[in-house]
Amino acid sequence: QVQLVESGGGLVQPGGSLRLSCVHSLSIFSFNTMGWYRQAPGKQRELVAAITAGGITTYTDSLKGRFTISRDNAKNTVYLQMNSLNPEDTAVYYCHARARVSSVDYWGQGTQVTVSS
Repeated sequence: QVQLVESGGGLVQPGGSLRLSCVHSLSIFSFNTMGWYRQAPGKQRELVAAITAGGITTYTDSLKGRFTISRDNAKNTVYLQMNSLNPEDTAVYYCHARARVSSVDYWGQGTQVTVSS
Protein backbone atom coordinates (compact mmCIF):
# COMPACT_ATOMS: atom_id res chain seq x y z
CA GLN A 1 0.00 0.00 0.00
CA VAL A 2 1.48 3.31 -1.09
CA GLN A 3 1.21 6.09 1.43
CA LEU A 4 2.20 9.71 1.01
CA VAL A 5 2.14 11.84 4.14
CA GLU A 6 2.66 15.59 3.87
CA SER A 7 3.66 17.98 6.61
CA GLY A 8 5.03 21.48 7.02
CA GLY A 9 2.10 23.62 6.01
CA GLY A 10 0.80 26.49 8.06
CA LEU A 11 0.31 30.21 8.26
CA VAL A 12 3.14 32.44 7.07
CA GLN A 13 3.45 36.17 6.43
CA PRO A 14 4.07 37.51 2.93
CA GLY A 15 7.74 37.25 2.09
CA GLY A 16 8.22 34.30 4.40
CA SER A 17 9.30 30.73 3.73
CA LEU A 18 8.04 27.24 4.39
CA ARG A 19 9.38 23.77 3.70
CA LEU A 20 6.92 21.02 2.96
CA SER A 21 7.83 17.38 3.43
CA CYS A 22 6.30 14.26 1.89
CA VAL A 23 7.23 10.94 3.40
CA HIS A 24 6.48 8.04 1.08
CA SER A 25 6.13 4.43 2.04
CA LEU A 26 8.19 3.02 -0.86
CA SER A 27 11.59 3.78 -2.32
CA ILE A 28 11.78 6.72 -4.71
CA PHE A 29 12.80 4.22 -7.37
CA SER A 30 9.32 2.67 -7.19
CA PHE A 31 8.05 5.82 -8.83
CA ASN A 32 8.65 7.43 -12.21
CA THR A 33 8.06 10.86 -10.76
CA MET A 34 7.16 12.50 -7.51
CA GLY A 35 6.00 16.02 -7.10
CA TRP A 36 3.88 18.69 -5.56
CA TYR A 37 0.59 20.08 -6.77
CA ARG A 38 -1.56 22.79 -5.25
CA GLN A 39 -5.20 23.74 -5.35
CA ALA A 40 -6.48 27.14 -4.36
CA PRO A 41 -10.15 27.71 -3.55
CA GLY A 42 -12.24 27.78 -6.71
CA LYS A 43 -9.30 26.81 -8.91
CA GLN A 44 -8.06 23.63 -10.56
CA ARG A 45 -5.24 21.63 -9.10
CA GLU A 46 -1.98 22.65 -10.72
CA LEU A 47 1.54 21.29 -10.87
CA VAL A 48 4.07 23.09 -8.71
CA ALA A 49 7.20 20.97 -9.16
CA ALA A 50 8.22 17.41 -9.92
CA ILE A 51 11.32 15.27 -9.69
CA THR A 52 12.05 12.05 -11.54
CA ALA A 53 13.72 8.97 -10.15
CA GLY A 54 16.80 10.13 -12.06
CA GLY A 55 16.73 13.48 -10.31
CA ILE A 56 15.46 15.65 -13.16
CA THR A 57 13.33 18.50 -11.85
CA THR A 58 10.47 20.37 -13.45
CA TYR A 59 8.80 23.55 -12.26
CA THR A 60 5.79 25.50 -13.38
CA ASP A 61 7.26 28.60 -15.00
CA SER A 62 5.68 31.14 -12.67
CA LEU A 63 7.27 29.54 -9.60
CA LYS A 64 10.81 29.06 -10.87
CA GLY A 65 13.34 30.73 -8.64
CA ARG A 66 11.09 30.77 -5.56
CA PHE A 67 10.30 27.09 -5.09
CA THR A 68 12.76 24.20 -4.99
CA ILE A 69 11.97 20.50 -4.99
CA SER A 70 14.47 18.05 -3.55
CA ARG A 71 14.57 14.59 -2.07
CA ASP A 72 16.36 12.51 0.51
CA ASN A 73 16.33 8.93 -0.70
CA ALA A 74 17.55 7.53 2.62
CA LYS A 75 14.58 9.12 4.37
CA ASN A 76 12.05 8.37 1.60
CA THR A 77 11.18 12.05 1.68
CA VAL A 78 10.53 14.67 -0.96
CA TYR A 79 10.69 18.34 0.01
CA LEU A 80 9.35 21.57 -1.37
CA GLN A 81 11.18 24.68 -0.21
CA MET A 82 9.03 27.74 -0.76
CA ASN A 83 10.53 31.22 -0.49
CA SER A 84 9.21 34.75 -0.95
CA LEU A 85 5.67 33.54 -0.42
CA ASN A 86 2.78 35.78 -1.36
CA PRO A 87 -0.97 35.53 -0.79
CA GLU A 88 -1.42 33.99 -4.26
CA ASP A 89 0.49 30.94 -2.99
CA THR A 90 -2.29 30.17 -0.53
CA ALA A 91 -3.59 26.71 -1.35
CA VAL A 92 -3.73 23.11 -0.27
CA TYR A 93 -0.50 21.46 -1.36
CA TYR A 94 -0.59 17.81 -2.35
CA CYS A 95 2.21 15.31 -2.70
CA HIS A 96 1.93 13.17 -5.83
CA ALA A 97 3.65 10.03 -7.04
CA ARG A 98 3.30 7.99 -10.22
CA ALA A 99 4.20 4.34 -9.88
CA ARG A 100 6.92 3.10 -12.20
CA VAL A 101 5.35 -0.23 -13.17
CA SER A 102 1.60 0.45 -13.09
CA SER A 103 1.61 4.22 -13.81
CA VAL A 104 -1.00 4.54 -11.06
CA ASP A 105 -1.16 8.02 -9.49
CA TYR A 106 -1.05 8.36 -5.73
CA TRP A 107 -1.90 11.42 -3.67
CA GLY A 108 -1.30 12.56 -0.15
CA GLN A 109 -4.03 14.06 1.99
CA GLY A 110 -2.82 17.61 1.43
CA THR A 111 -1.39 20.28 3.68
CA GLN A 112 -2.77 23.81 3.92
CA VAL A 113 -0.48 26.75 3.22
CA THR A 114 -1.88 30.18 4.04
CA VAL A 115 0.05 33.34 3.26
CA SER A 116 -1.43 36.29 5.08
CA SER A 117 -0.44 39.21 7.24
